[in-house]
Amino acid sequence: MKKIFSIISVALIFSTAAYAQKLDRSKRPGPGAAPEIKIGKTESFTLENGLKVFVVENHKLPKVAFSLSLDVDPIMEGDMVGYTAAMGELLSTGTKNRTKDELNKEIDFIGADLNTYSSGIYAASLKKHQEKLLDIMSDVLMNADFKQEELDKIKKQVLSGLQTSKDNPDAIAGNVKSVLLYGKNHPYGEITTEETVEAYTLDKCKEYYNTYFKPNVAYLAVVGDITVKEAKPLIEKYFAKWQKAEVPVNKYKTPMAPEKTKVAFVHKEGATQSLINITYPINLKQNSPDVIKAKVMNSILGGGSTARLFMNLREGHGYTYGAYSSISPDELVGSFNASAKVRNEVTDSAVTEFMNELKRMVAEKVTQEELDGVKNYMTGTFAYTLQDPQTIARFAISTEKYKLPADYYANYLKNLNAVTIEDIKAMAEKYIKPENAHILIVGDKEQAEKVAKFSADNKVDFYDYYGNDFVESLKPAPDGVTAKTVMDKAVEAKYGMPKGKGLDKKLKKIKDITVKMNASIQGQTISVSRYQKAPNKFAMVMSMGTMVIQKQTYNGTEAKVSGMQGNKTLEGDELEDMKASAEMFGDTKEDTKNTYNLLGIDNLDGVEAYKIEKTTPSGSKETEWYNVATGLPVKTMQVKDSPEMGGSIVITSLFEDYKEVNGMKFAHKITQSFGPQTLDMEVTSIEVNSKVGDEVFE
Repeated sequence: MKKIFSIISVALIFSTAAYAQKLDRSKRPGPGAAPEIKIGKTESFTLENGLKVFVVENHKLPKVAFSLSLDVDPIMEGDMVGYTAAMGELLSTGTKNRTKDELNKEIDFIGADLNTYSSGIYAASLKKHQEKLLDIMSDVLMNADFKQEELDKIKKQVLSGLQTSKDNPDAIAGNVKSVLLYGKNHPYGEITTEETVEAYTLDKCKEYYNTYFKPNVAYLAVVGDITVKEAKPLIEKYFAKWQKAEVPVNKYKTPMAPEKTKVAFVHKEGATQSLINITYPINLKQNSPDVIKAKVMNSILGGGSTARLFMNLREGHGYTYGAYSSISPDELVGSFNASAKVRNEVTDSAVTEFMNELKRMVAEKVTQEELDGVKNYMTGTFAYTLQDPQTIARFAISTEKYKLPADYYANYLKNLNAVTIEDIKAMAEKYIKPENAHILIVGDKEQAEKVAKFSADNKVDFYDYYGNDFVESLKPAPDGVTAKTVMDKAVEAKYGMPKGKGLDKKLKKIKDITVKMNASIQGQTISVSRYQKAPNKFAMVMSMGTMVIQKQTYNGTEAKVSGMQGNKTLEGDELEDMKASAEMFGDTKEDTKNTYNLLGIDNLDGVEAYKIEKTTPSGSKETEWYNVATGLPVKTMQVKDSPEMGGSIVITSLFEDYKEVNGMKFAHKITQSFGPQTLDMEVTSIEVNSKVGDEVFE
């Protein structure tokens, strides 16, 4: 299998390194007097159609922002999970009065921002353009004109994201955690899958828009260089025609924490670390008097780099780069979560320390030093957020939406400073439930047996990536099928004939191959040109416009990488990887260095594929999958050391959309995931025997 070499380095170009000053985390800052906080004045009015408007004046800059948000109950999306989010994106793709292009041009012309969501719209511009902006915003809001071609584009983007998320432990944990916490019969427990995305319809999107986008369940925050006297006639002019209507109210059964602690495990192929989540639902609404005290308690437990979990698991034991916890209030049902990513070999030890800290939080009182340190931090954070006038608008809306006391935010610091050690103990006893938790682990299944002891019944429940009960998909290969026969079939499928003199004669006629691709990573679009020349010369150039980001070359003897991060001559394993990439038609040669073992037939999203494990002389392993029906390679996975990205990372490559070029089949869509990054590549052209010069490889 040919490798796509050194794509990891591209991720480093587009990633920013974080630098932290050294500090003594064992010492908390001393208590200080709480600053006097004056909440900015918010004025409000309500239109006859029920739209509630909140105006926050801020005359520092000549800008105005309009934030419209809906207050509606979540809905069950059924077999179209995720369609409401798609509807939110559709809002910005054109109206009955403006096409998508016209809309974008008008927004760009006035230098404005306009973003739409399933729960509202945000728009901002210079004050001098505010009326034009409101004209556009109200048109988008009241005259949406959904198009099938735009929905198809959104579906394609969502499907691409889902494919990427399958290799992301955080996304996997998020899916399974939702199912464990809320169940599949709760809107918070529904999972978006390929099947639900394919089921989206334009009619369903229109139905949601027509049902829930109503002024009597909406709030509009107006923030910036504007007064109530100016705002009111403008809002009436552009939003008074918005017709109110009755909006459905949805009620759901409140999810409960498990009666006894359970362990849930998701096996992730090739995982070098375990993602641990200790989680359960809690009954904590935004207007509960417990919220401030519970958040102080959680800050001591796992709110940051000086909290107990961090100090224990990172500073004390070195199991992880960070361990944290959170308490989240919610109108329907809140949740508690504690998490960390740890090395495979310390998975059970890390869970032990998590449980120890949770139990200690309940059993022991915190110290005054811990409490004062957290109060100081939360006081400073609250004061800092007030610099953003949007915060004041959110405060006003939250007060109305969640039925908070009118002076809730004005008295926030007073109530924060009133929290006592006894309050923290009471909150821990009420909301920290280590004996009623889901312990969810995403990692290598070899660790499962070690963590079974944390379950009340000494049992581990296995789930797939979507929170369904795991069913082993690997089945035995037919008699006579071996790793060699599978790989030989792949050669025949790709080159149109089996290994032998006939194939050798055909391939000798091919002197060079040039593959050009468009690729996207972190929202950036780059061009990739890959060159190979017989017998073993290789080059790959990555560029953005006219700027070369990186160039990799192997001239048959020497390998180099040059670009924005400097120049480097490759040696050791890096040089060997480059040699493997450089050899033309290397997959047609017999591999005598590595060993291959056929593990069986795997199910890759409904496609049966032979799964082969490759072991190198050093003992490292790679996995390859070949489509049973076509014989073509469809997936590879390998683990690479990457100090730049925090240790070992898993590199997964998917090969799709095979097309024939010059009697050979090439994948025209390649998706490569490595750590948190994903590179999506679409082949735009493949040229054979275009007389590539040797200078390309220098």
